[in-house]
Amino acid sequence: MKKGFDTEKYLEEQTKAILERVKKFDNKLYLEFGGKLCYDGHASRVLPGYEKETKIKLLKKLKENIEIVYCISAKDIQNGRIRTDFGLKYDEQAVKDIDDLRERGLNVSAVVITLYEEEISAKKFKAKLENMGIDVYLHYMIRGYTNNFKLVVSDEGYGKQEYVETKKPIVIVTGTGGGSGKMSFCLAQIYHEQKKGVDSGFAKFETFPIWDLPLEHPVNIAYEAATADLGDINMIDPFFLKKYNKTAINYNRDIENFSIMQKIISNFPKKDSLISTYNSPTEMGVNKISCGIINDDVVREASKQEVIRRYFWYRQQRMMGSVDHETTDRIKVLMRKLDVSISDRKVVQQARDAAFEAAKQKKGNKNIYCGAAIELDDGRIITGKNSPLMHAESAAILNAVKELAKIPDNIDLLSEDVINKIRLLKKDVLKRSSENLNVEEIMIALAISSSTNPMAGLAVEMLRKIKDCEMHTTHILRKGDEGGLISLQMHVTTDANFIITSV
Repeated sequence: MKKGFDTEKYLEEQTKAILERVKKFDNKLYLEFGGKLCYDGHASRVLPGYEKETKIKLLKKLKENIEIVYCISAKDIQNGRIRTDFGLKYDEQAVKDIDDLRERGLNVSAVVITLYEEEISAKKFKAKLENMGIDVYLHYMIRGYTNNFKLVVSDEGYGKQEYVETKKPIVIVTGTGGGSGKMSFCLAQIYHEQKKGVDSGFAKFETFPIWDLPLEHPVNIAYEAATADLGDINMIDPFFLKKYNKTAINYNRDIENFSIMQKIISNFPKKDSLISTYNSPTEMGVNKISCGIINDDVVREASKQEVIRRYFWYRQQRMMGSVDHETTDRIKVLMRKLDVSISDRKVVQQARDAAFEAAKQKKGNKNIYCGAAIELDDGRIITGKNSPLMHAESAAILNAVKELAKIPDNIDLLSEDVINKIRLLKKDVLKRSSENLNVEEIMIALAISSSTNPMAGLAVEMLRKIKDCEMHTTHILRKGDEGGLISLQMHVTTDANFIITSV
């Protein structure tokens, strides 16, 4: 894969910028972290060379100066909102994020449950975290947040929120996703500290959109595609343009929030220091991501491919009833802007052809037969189709690792005894309607078979080489396939057809 981004170069510039920003205040900066901390798949896909754990590396560089506060909305807990990249509910994702940070030597000093209104699920989650030894604070819903600014900035508004004692100069404020109440938490902390005589400050760390690239740059359009369900639209920052007569790129919610933030800050006890620091929402950001781009052509092409992936992703969500037609229509508009179509994703037609061939050979219902295709790093495309033995995705993975390991097609990797035992378990013990093996089951069977079959052991090693490979399937993934492909870290899209009958 061609490299378009230099992670180390970016980290050097970003670290320097954050340390300079904290000096603008009374050695206390609340830094709102947008996006994912431990696994930033979007950034790694649109910026080839960007490491998925770049943000973790950044935090480790700043480790002596930071502590981490994690925000989660009580409404998201109560509604069972799902984080789609891992398929976890937001409360489950929060626990996973905290554990992941601990494993990397970074501790979360507090969890803040925001927008709290006595939700039962939020109370249970608070108790669970406290039983895990985690400090939990409550931030209550403030009625009239976007219009009654005098109430917001008062002892009945921000002053009512539970204050989190912090010791380090930089407080990293992260959360499960958009709408988790990170900015409101930061401003409430600043309100409390101003009353204590501490002149603390606020800044935002967001990777996208990239403020100093053109509005129509594919990497910025890819950000719009990633947030199509939220209706985010990239815009020229009018505040920045007015102040400096220069173009800077931001997005609608940030621009709208800046106007609200200005009105809120105008009611603070010490409003001058905060207002005079920033003349625009772009200036609130600390974003040096463009410094790391070393090949713009590679980044442009990668971003175009991401927009196509997002189309398939939202199409699947629409089929599941999670988003409406407006969301997929937005993606189609973005694809036309970039002059790309689904045919520019090579694995799509290959997967469809595999399913068609399976149905034709068996003279069966097209809704029964599934196809899958994987594009290896060197451009070779490997396909698979479902059978009484395994799912199409499983077949494609086995075929891919055999190809990578140069194992002849006529050599079986899996022990017949192992396969039969798993099928027996599914049929007679678990009472499953389908006995064919999904991706997770195939990987387990492959690992077990490797104890007696050296070729299977070689194939297990090759599983590492399909990480980040492109894959497409014709039908909606079932749980065991989806979980296995997430573990393999493949870039998977689907036509989102429902499997009417299993073989």
